[in-house]
Amino acid sequence: MAGRPLRLVADIGGTTARFALCEQNSRPSEPTVYRCADYADIGNALGEFLDQNSDRQPLDEGFLAVAAPVMGDRVALTNHPWRFEIADLQRSLGFGRLQIVNDFTAIALSLPHLLDAEVRQICDGIAVPESASAVIGPGTGLGVSALVSGGGHSIALVGEGGHVDYAPVDALEREIFRWLSMRFDHVSLERVLSGPGLVNLFRAICHVEDMSEVMQEVRGLDHVSAADVVRRANSGDCPASARAVATFCAILGSAAGNLALTVGARGGVYIAGGVVSKLGDAFSPALFRDRFIAKGRFRKYLEAIPTYIITESNPALLGLAHLSADAT
Repeated sequence: MAGRPLRLVADIGGTTARFALCEQNSRPSEPTVYRCADYADIGNALGEFLDQNSDRQPLDEGFLAVAAPVMGDRVALTNHPWRFEIADLQRSLGFGRLQIVNDFTAIALSLPHLLDAEVRQICDGIAVPESASAVIGPGTGLGVSALVSGGGHSIALVGEGGHVDYAPVDALEREIFRWLSMRFDHVSLERVLSGPGLVNLFRAICHVEDMSEVMQEVRGLDHVSAADVVRRANSGDCPASARAVATFCAILGSAAGNLALTVGARGGVYIAGGVVSKLGDAFSPALFRDRFIAKGRFRKYLEAIPTYIITESNPALLGLAHLSADAT
């Protein structure tokens, strides 16, 4: 990468932080991935990455995507204890520029630049050129954004759509909602569409359907992870886990359909985040699609919208690379 200025790009989530370098108008390098829990703060993680790359030419610019709202100088991750002030972090790094954006804003910016091999279409539909595209992604939390295009320009919407109300659709979901509402003061979509949300669904289903033998098997459910639920669902021996995964797919379809209607995403809806990729064959496109289009009079409208899974593992870094090029 010698010869042209390098920029730091980083995707800071609730579980992992990914750091990479990129040249102007190029894709980022293969990222270095750190567990957020291994570092006291973002400065420590950034410092280690920069030390490991100290043989590179000096860096003067950084572009960070964070799993948090960015509304001023102070940034607080939604699902991790890291807190920092942008100005202080910029001074400590010695950067001339440090730009911070929401992680799903960065993913939305990546959508026009994803290669055909980096997405997988899971439902029929044909994208309408110059129309909005939307992205939704269950991970440690739930991210939502959209890319609005027109006149040769694109703008990524900045919002916190993962924290809208969860709206149950059928009898089981209404019971799940009732159980969750006794444990959370606000049952947001993130409470059911995320890694922890999948566990919430599993626990709720065990209680709602009185699967006491399952609860005993998993030692009271307090230490169950999303990976445990997926593993148990794929084993074929745990009806509660299979029901939780199926319910997750259906709710994701409902949420994606709502998002498509809200932003007019006739350019397509993209699924990002780590949870769906880890579901593998347990993810049901059929359950997702059934609920995606189940919007009464607007069924035909939604049937025309294609939906995709982003298979590129670092779309936020790709979006940041293009953001950094546009910021020159």
